[in-house]
Amino acid sequence: MTKLPPELIREALKKNKVKIENYKGIEYLRFVDDFKDVPRGTALFKSFTLWGYPHIGRIFQLSTGLKEQFTHPFFVEEKVDGYNTRIFLYDDQILALSRGGYVCPFTTERVEDFINLKFFEDHPNLVLCAEVAGPENPYVDEHPSYIKEDVQFFVFDIMEKDSQRFLPYREKEKLIEKYGLPSVERYGLFSVEDVDKLKGLMKRLNEEGREGVVMKEDSERDKRVKYVTLYSSLKDIEITSVNLLGLPPDYFTNRLLRLALFMEEEGIVADQELFLKVGKAFLEGLLKAIEMSKKDGRVYRTFRCRFKTRENALLFIESIKHASSQVQVLQRRLEKEGNYWVLEFDRVYLNMTGLLGHLLAGGSIFD
Repeated sequence: MTKLPPELIREALKKNKVKIENYKGIEYLRFVDDFKDVPRGTALFKSFTLWGYPHIGRIFQLSTGLKEQFTHPFFVEEKVDGYNTRIFLYDDQILALSRGGYVCPFTTERVEDFINLKFFEDHPNLVLCAEVAGPENPYVDEHPSYIKEDVQFFVFDIMEKDSQRFLPYREKEKLIEKYGLPSVERYGLFSVEDVDKLKGLMKRLNEEGREGVVMKEDSERDKRVKYVTLYSSLKDIEITSVNLLGLPPDYFTNRLLRLALFMEEEGIVADQELFLKVGKAFLEGLLKAIEMSKKDGRVYRTFRCRFKTRENALLFIESIKHASSQVQVLQRRLEKEGNYWVLEFDRVYLNMTGLLGHLLAGGSIFD
């Protein structure tokens, strides 16, 4: 039985905070928003609940942030630029949930390419939390520069079914080693006095084009915060500026603030080259959007991913078509290449498409 009170579930259903989903005959409830103490992405199956992955706070300064956030030493590991998934055993099959709580046909199908399934035979009550990253993922535009093709899985936490608790860090490490699970890079145990050591690590990660780190306190409360590089903030702007209208203004101001504070803390001098990079990050995407609007009549990004079966590729494309009212999904091609079915599709950004179409046709706006 689920650990959530039935009256809470009924109230959430009444307020449209929960939706009934179906994946290949498996029916489950999915929390589409945070509701009371239940995080978005929580999924209720017939005999257990998978809690949504919790929100993690972000610090903007190491020198003051570490002492403010932590009372004990903390582990530091890489924050990989990809999308979040929870992998678990349901009856006799392995499934993978997206951050929002959907069973994802793509991630589910690719689990066995990267994860030792003996883990679930021995630990059916445990859930692997992993980041999926790479140039051929179907969700996010960015990926680590060290992944040149397809995708990779990186385990960063292990949860229990029916619980919001994570396994203790050292226990997680033992299981990762025992089953040879792919993992995020782990940098060891730090204290709040290790500011300079962490700054040195962040400088290296920035130079290597990595996103940043997640810090996890070595204590019962398991406090967590994240901290990202200048490279990550700049890359976010560069990638998303093509869809400037599809994101709230504070998405961009937040990243500019992260960038400036990272520079201040790391002692990075603001020179002409950096100013040009920031300006280019904004303007290049907009110019690309205008070019697409004139040439194709729409603003979009093309995604490519590999499936083992045509059936799962079609199931996936159908599942994402109605994920957002602001994005239209158009299939480009689905063809067999070697051992995989390769799916290519466009995400069309409707707000940006509409505005540019209006302006390029001579329309006016009031500002």
